[in-house]
This record gives sequence, C-alpha cells and structure tokens, in this order.
Amino acid sequence: MTRKVNGEIDGVVAISRDTTEQKDMEEKLATLAIEDGLTGLANRRRFDERLLEEWGRAYRERSCLALLMIDLDHVKAHNDKYGHLAGDECLRSVARVLAAEALRATDLAARYGGEEFVMLLPNTDAAGCARIGERIRGAIREAAIPHAQNLPSGIVTASIGGAICRPGIERSASHIALVEAADQALYAAKDAGRDRLTMAAETVTLLPAALCAR
Repeated sequence: MTRKVNGEIDGVVAISRDTTEQKDMEEKLATLAIEDGLTGLANRRRFDERLLEEWGRAYRERSCLALLMIDLDHVKAHNDKYGHLAGDECLRSVARVLAAEALRATDLAARYGGEEFVMLLPNTDAAGCARIGERIRGAIREAAIPHAQNLPSGIVTASIGGAICRPGIERSASHIALVEAADQALYAAKDAGRDRLTMAAETVTLLPAALCAR
C-alpha cells in the first residue's frame, strides 16, 4: 500500500503473508486423507480409489488384476499378552514387509482395517500373485515377532488369500467380486490351519506372459 506525507506519496509499504505454514498444513491433510497413520501404508479409502482405477485400466488393456488379502493370526491373543503398544509395533513391522514387496509404482500395499492388509498387483497373473504372497508370508515369519499364543510357531504368522481377475475378458466380474474372492480364499487359509496362502481357484485362469508380465 502507499503512504502519503503532507499529501504527497512518501513511499510504498509492501505487505506479504507467509503462506508456508498454510501449505504445510494442506499437504499434511492431503497425506492424512490417503495414508494410514499407524503404518504409513495407504489407507482403506486410498485402496478403494486405486482398486477402481486399476480395474478400469485392466478393463481397457484386457490385462489381469491380482489382489492379496493378508490377515495376522490370533492378533487378539497377541495384544492381550503383549499389550497394544507391542501390537502397534507388530503392525508396523508387517507394513514394512508389505512396502518392501510393492516393487512397482503401480503396486499398492494398504491397511484394510485392524490387523488386515491388502496388496493390489496390476498386470499380475496367478503364479505371480502366489509367488508374492508366499514371499510376504515367509518374510513375516522371518521377522520372528514373538507370539507365544500362536502355536506351534510361537511367532507372528499370517494367513493370505489371493485372487485374480481379467475385467476385459470376464465381463460378469466386478471389483467387488475380486475382493470377495480374495477374502473367501483368506478364510479358506484360516480354516486349513493358518500360516498359509490359498488362491481363489475360480479366478486363477492364467494368461500368456505378454498379458500378465509378472
């Protein structure tokens, strides 16, 4: 603004507002909207968004889309014995395993809710989905997180369900059906004794490597 002395312009005073703090706050809020605060993985909202995006991409490209659902075994018993702080650290350890397996920019590891996680794997066939699922299961065991109530191992383990679908070819399929298939496979893994991977047989039709490279 201008300043006058005796009716004449004496100078100009510039007023600027520091917006750095406001921008930082906006960035933090944007991160909170898509990131799980405990694990640093994508949250459920972000997973739902990406699932729709990748479903649309797979439909257009006639490629396949794979999904892993990972659930830690007997978590309530773990929390009861070791406390919730140890439970939180357990979830963070598992999250690091998943983040390490999300090798491509299109892969998404997310916390689905509670002790349940998901891994979205675009352009991945059944063999690739199972291979990644087994690596995750093995890495969680190798972390050797104590869990005395989870016998016979005595460490934290995970049950994993996997499913794939080809949206552009399986016209009756839907993204909801993919989640349900992986979820059913997860419960089949638990019913079979836990600490294992089960693939949803009805969705594991393999595609040529050119269509599902991973």
